[in-house]
Amino acid sequence: MPMNKIHVSKKARADLTEIKRYIEVELENPTAARAVTRRITDDIHALRDHAMLGAPLHSAAAAPGNYRFLVTGNYLTFYRVSGADVYVDRILYGRRDYLAYLFGKSSPQENS
Repeated sequence: MPMNKIHVSKKARADLTEIKRYIEVELENPTAARAVTRRITDDIHALRDHAMLGAPLHSAAAAPGNYRFLVTGNYLTFYRVSGADVYVDRILYGRRDYLAYLFGKSSPQENS
């Protein structure tokens, strides 16, 4: 069975780095930082075999497009599927205004 190809955007990579830094430095918990980022990356890797694993975003919010999302603890991974390609666009804290991050403002600093 062919596997899907995962494409992780620069923003999603930066999101993951920021999540790890926040937990490691601000919350002073390097062990949790590693565990959380590992769970998120494991969930992303699961998309290789099961691209439709996440729920459609329009099922949770009035959102345009074909976004899907995975829930990993307090974090949401937003992605799109096109054929055998999976595009991971953002990884955001679930209590943020994720629609603004996806479709409006481009960085967390702009929403502070």
